[in-house]
Amino acid sequence: MFDFQDFKESPLMLTMAAVIIGFVVVESIFFMTKAWKRGKEIGMTTEQLKNTVVSSALFSVAPAISILATVVVLASSLGIVLPWIRLSVVGNLLYETTAAETMLDVLGSNINTEVTEASDFAAIAWVMTTGICFGLLLVTFIGKFIIKKISKATAKSEKSSNIADIISASAFIGIISAFVAQSINGKSSDGSSDAGFMSIMTLVSAIIIYLVFETICQKLKLKKLELFATPLSIFGAMAVAVLLNMWLPETITSFTWWG
Repeated sequence: MFDFQDFKESPLMLTMAAVIIGFVVVESIFFMTKAWKRGKEIGMTTEQLKNTVVSSALFSVAPAISILATVVVLASSLGIVLPWIRLSVVGNLLYETTAAETMLDVLGSNINTEVTEASDFAAIAWVMTTGICFGLLLVTFIGKFIIKKISKATAKSEKSSNIADIISASAFIGIISAFVAQSINGKSSDGSSDAGFMSIMTLVSAIIIYLVFETICQKLKLKKLELFATPLSIFGAMAVAVLLNMWLPETITSFTWWG
């Protein structure tokens, strides 16, 4: 699984991963213990606390699958350890892939090409890690101020209360559109691109799987399962891509717009 000759999966990187992930696990246990004691103090029964823990664990499965999918996506370029560290602390599919692809594009590469230079790997790691810190700093210092302003603006009327939802949805759609555009007609700074038959088929497969799963959940009123729509569509699209590579001629699967 790990190649110790590869700097991306060296003993140093594995040690860093063990320390960081160990800290996250210990921190989680610490706060869970504190929360359990506090629940007892306010009069919650053991049964209620157990049900809360079980429901929380179940709802964490879907996000965990999305995180695993992100690690798989980034592993071909950055190895397993760095994405594993990043997504064990803070981050998500959209941010991590955007940050990595941005730096890879600057380096004249892409997310499907293995990073072989330690300097390039270090640069990508710095961009991914430093970029996410700004969100934490903004929330710490001006988050409360922004929430107050938004609450004040949306409290004026029912119509204005929809503004926050519209802004949030617009930002999300904008990010998704960037990924869609890259899949359809993406081009790196060196002129190369993986956009072509396989990127289109993977994109279409993900959309179809998501819509089918979402429709089934709505028809059968399985609201709790809707959380699994995104990770299922990611893994489903990966499976379709693998099958297409197995079944179709290489001249078709390797076809890209930019040659």
